[in-house]
Amino acid sequence: MYQPHITVIGQQLWSQLRDLAPRRLRPARSVLLRQGDPGTHVILLDSGSTLVTLTGRSGERTLLAVRGAGELLGELAVLDAQPRTASVIAAEACFVHIVPAVDFLAFVDKYDLLAPLLRHAIARVREAESVRLELATASVPSRLASALVRLADVSCAAEKELSVRLTQTELSQMIGASRNAVGVALRPWRERGWLDTAPGGGLIIRDIAAIRRHVHADK
Repeated sequence: MYQPHITVIGQQLWSQLRDLAPRRLRPARSVLLRQGDPGTHVILLDSGSTLVTLTGRSGERTLLAVRGAGELLGELAVLDAQPRTASVIAAEACFVHIVPAVDFLAFVDKYDLLAPLLRHAIARVREAESVRLELATASVPSRLASALVRLADVSCAAEKELSVRLTQTELSQMIGASRNAVGVALRPWRERGWLDTAPGGGLIIRDIAAIRRHVHADK
């Protein structure tokens, strides 16, 4: 079963790693890591939720995963000294700690964390493969429901209502569908009161349980 990094390395070591860099605020929809960039640092996600996306040769974007608090972001590019294989976008306002690569690598060596981090990376790859299979086979409503549920599951919001600070165009890119198809999927959910359009753009999810039931609607 997939676990966040904070569980893999333990609360005590996580706190020590977090103390290596100051806490910073990153606004919703900002790019935290960019595909193709060198691995100069890792990011500890202290609060908030993020989207991990892959951009294809034609510019199309695919959602690989959703990450929440207690996760390391960008550690693979640092561990293998290769360019970043995906981008990470803040789905809501996030508090992060940006740890330089040299400090992170020294920490990994000091506490012998390479093996557990690599095992965790393998679990991530399997998760991403599952998401990509879903995007290739499921209907648009099912794909959209799955993306919204993943965001809800990792969101730091304590309220019953969840604000998703992504436009309809961005949502369509994430799930590999047209903007019109996403609009068609959202329309009956709005009519039933499951969600609404947020002031300034994005969505307000009012009944995530109802949307969750659509995740496996094709099966």
